[in-house]
Amino acid sequence: MHQEIIAILIFVIVLVTIMSEKVHRTAAALAGTVLLLLTGILDVNKAIGYVDFNTIGVLVGMMLFVAVIKHSGLFEYISIKAAKMAKGDPWKIMMAFMLITAVCSAFLDNVTTVLLMGPMTITIAKMMKIDPIPILLGQIVASNIGGTMTMIGDPPNIMIGSAANFAFIDFIENTGLACAFGLAVVIIGMKFVYKKKLVADEEAVRDIMKLDENKAIADRKLMHISIFMIVMVVIAFMVHGALGIESSAVALTAAVIMLIVGKQDVDEVVSDVEWPTLLFFIGLFIVVGGMVETGVISKLAHMIMSLSGGHLVVTMLILLWASALLSAVLDNIPFVATLIPLIVAMGKQGMDVTPLWWAISLGACLGGNGTQIGASANVVLCGIAGKNGYPISFNQYLKVGMPVMIITVFIAMIFLLIKFGI
Repeated sequence: MHQEIIAILIFVIVLVTIMSEKVHRTAAALAGTVLLLLTGILDVNKAIGYVDFNTIGVLVGMMLFVAVIKHSGLFEYISIKAAKMAKGDPWKIMMAFMLITAVCSAFLDNVTTVLLMGPMTITIAKMMKIDPIPILLGQIVASNIGGTMTMIGDPPNIMIGSAANFAFIDFIENTGLACAFGLAVVIIGMKFVYKKKLVADEEAVRDIMKLDENKAIADRKLMHISIFMIVMVVIAFMVHGALGIESSAVALTAAVIMLIVGKQDVDEVVSDVEWPTLLFFIGLFIVVGGMVETGVISKLAHMIMSLSGGHLVVTMLILLWASALLSAVLDNIPFVATLIPLIVAMGKQGMDVTPLWWAISLGACLGGNGTQIGASANVVLCGIAGKNGYPISFNQYLKVGMPVMIITVFIAMIFLLIKFGI
């Protein structure tokens, strides 16, 4: 029992420290890791076992991949082209980027999507002399909503699809419909919230319209290789499950190819990797692992199930909101992994558990929008923003992310009630 309390205390201290922003989030997460080792809750081997190296591999691979591509001038080319097509209207650019991010995140890992979209957003904002933070925040929430739409968009959906024997089309008909409506509401909401900020200077717009996007190309050969490789990576991410290849293997293969054929300074490329973000993820995986190891996550899951008294609709709603709220601060993968056997057991007892699968899918994936540490895409894109001189604080993110989470989960709840509860 005392180990459970220590694990909870360490997690809470790390979370409060991150929220206070008095200590860098990477230092806070690594401090939590050290405390778990010093208190004997985890040893080094167990701690390493809780690190999701597939996620870390995807991050490292795609960060290296993007670091090589950016030397071609591709991001600047696309940014100028997009700005000219939108006639310099920041709102149209924001809406287009949110839609592109959501669609790509439905078929790619959403971290990969934001790693590709983030540099373009910052480039276009600098050209138009506007604050990129509203557009970046829009992309973060869109990536998590988009990732919820399909079976391959978010890891919890892959786990649920496998456990419940759902097909790809089942997710489109259930999570896809709810999320499409939620995304439309969020896009409209973002326009109202950032209406005054999404205004470009007339002179900057005129300057943008005069730009020749072809002159932004620094290395035409590298750009052609980059475009080909991006297409190959997209295809590989869509079929990697069927081929039995890990997503990290796809990302790292793409990175190695670009490092060899790109002929860029490897030291410079490696220095562009967001190492603080990677160390933060490793620390956070281990801190959450401390709660898994001591049984805290398992007890949480059982407590949620017992609250419903066996009533299907009540269980569905409790799972939806509990998954969302907990996924805003916890890694949703171990939480969903704990819930799956419980739901399977309930199904064997004769309960129709289909609504429960969709409840945890929508709750766990949409809940990631709640806080800055709720999903990988949030941390990665906030890290990119900070490195480029546009830091997004925990509270600044919370003011956008939490309302988006509540609105989208509420829409998901209405959808589930109409389909299964009324």
